[in-house]
Amino acid sequence: MAPDALSLADVDAFYGDGQVLHKVSFSVGEGRLLGLIGRNGAGKTTCMNVAVGLLSPRAGRVEMFGVDVARTAPEEIAQHGVALVPQGRRVFKSLSVRENLSVAARKSKDVRSFWTIDTVFDMFPRLKERHNQPAALLSGGEQQMLAIGRALMGNPRLLLMDEPSEGLAPQIVADVGRTIARLKADGLSIVLVEQNIKLTLDLADDIVVLNSGSVAFAGPSTEIKMDDAVIARHLGVH
Repeated sequence: MAPDALSLADVDAFYGDGQVLHKVSFSVGEGRLLGLIGRNGAGKTTCMNVAVGLLSPRAGRVEMFGVDVARTAPEEIAQHGVALVPQGRRVFKSLSVRENLSVAARKSKDVRSFWTIDTVFDMFPRLKERHNQPAALLSGGEQQMLAIGRALMGNPRLLLMDEPSEGLAPQIVADVGRTIARLKADGLSIVLVEQNIKLTLDLADDIVVLNSGSVAFAGPSTEIKMDDAVIARHLGVH
C-alpha cells in the first residue's frame, strides 16, 4: 500500500507558551483532496505551517510520503514534493507575472512532472495576457491565479492551499473551484483550508473539522454532508 501524501499523528504545536494544536491527527491519501475547516483561530493555518516546516511541532509525528519530516527545514521538506499556496497570496509584487513563475520553477523527481510557464499559461490565459505586468497591478483574482501557478511551477506531488477563495468575487471563487477540481482530477494530492464551506464540501474527498486546536470530526465528505449538526455545532453554520 502506498504511503499517505501527508500524515499528522498526535501533533502538539505552540506559539511561544501558547498551545495551538492539541494531539492533532489526520492523513491525506495520495491523489485525494482533504478539506480542513473550522472557525477562525481553530488551528488550520498552524497545521499548514507544521506541514511545511515553518513551525516545528512540540510533540507528534509529521510524515510526507512515508518520510518523517517533523523538525525538518522548509527547503528540505519542499524537496519531498510539497508546495504551499499561502493565505493572502504573497506574490512578489515588484516582479512581473513571468518572473514570479520563473523563480519558483523546479523539476520534480516524478517523471510525470509537466508544469512549465507555458502549461500554467494554458491553465490561466489571463496570466499569459499580463505576463510582462508587475504582479502589483493584477486584480485579487489574478494574483490568486498567480499564487497557484507559482506553486505548480515546483511540480509538487502535494499541494497545500490556505484560503484560496478569501476576498474574491463569487465568479472568481467559482473559477478557483474549477481549477482545484482539475488539479484533483490530474491526481494531485491536495489539502484545502477554506472558510467557504460549500466550496470545500463540493471538492473534498475527506473532511477534517478543527475546533480550538483539536480534531472534532474526521471522515468522508459524504458523511458530514449528511450530518448538518456537525457543521452547525463546530462552525456555527446552519
